[in-house]
Amino acid sequence: MLDLKKLRLLRELQLRGTIAAVAEAASYSPSAVSQHLAQLEREAGVELLQKSGRGLRLTPAAERLVARTAELLDVMERAESELRTSGEDVAGTVRAAVFQSAMLALMPAALEAMREVAPDVRVELVQREPETALHETWMRDFDLVVAEHYPAHAAPHHPGLDRRSLMSDAIRLAVSAHEHSGLVSVAAARDLPWVMEPRGAASRHFAEQQCRVAGFEPDVRYETADLQAHVRLIATGNAVAFLPDLIWSGVDATGCRLVELPGSPRRTVFTSVRSAGGEVPAVAVFRDVLAQVAADLAAD
Repeated sequence: MLDLKKLRLLRELQLRGTIAAVAEAASYSPSAVSQHLAQLEREAGVELLQKSGRGLRLTPAAERLVARTAELLDVMERAESELRTSGEDVAGTVRAAVFQSAMLALMPAALEAMREVAPDVRVELVQREPETALHETWMRDFDLVVAEHYPAHAAPHHPGLDRRSLMSDAIRLAVSAHEHSGLVSVAAARDLPWVMEPRGAASRHFAEQQCRVAGFEPDVRYETADLQAHVRLIATGNAVAFLPDLIWSGVDATGCRLVELPGSPRRTVFTSVRSAGGEVPAVAVFRDVLAQVAADLAAD
């Protein structure tokens, strides 16, 4: 019978591309990963890996085996969920990937609530950009992700990941209340320096499109994924930016003024889990807590 742990390493190689990356993810040495894969190949009785330049690639037989391995992992995850559901106490560890503004605005209250409703659940949070976090959750690095999508720029879909909306928030132009007190439109900011998130981020795509629709190419003088840095640059009159309202729940907005955008665009914040793991009690409770925190925040 084939060993599930070795099969999982083969799947990890398909997903991550190199023995070194698999070793880091699995907390093994590269030589141990290579040995396990060699043993799996002998046990399977067919060639699973072939040399490809300086690396390895999976054979067609290995690709078929990996597809079945994903199914087995889903079955195991559901079985573990059923076992945990049968107990009276909710316990375990939930690893969640969260983007920055959700980390600031939602997580303090969510963690406080978890201490009340599920004190035996350990919640581990890692800050990740949504596109990366969704992929890593699909790869089983995380149990849950809090992600976002912007108008006309939907977050990527991965098979086996569901989506549940948490909230939506308005996106507005943020400017200095002192330096740019007379600015009332995006077009009026054409000659000002901008701060934006790095290229590839959904917010960056949205921001550039807003400027282009207004008839100009933005002078992106500052680039950072840290929205608290955006706020500081804006408040001190050094830049302007498009920011979602959720950020104002977690930072000091003194010195900033918000300008409404045409069409009142909104960003959607959602949670996503693997369908096979969404019923794990600890994950389900944390997801419900996040929904309640988001609802309370929207009601304020």
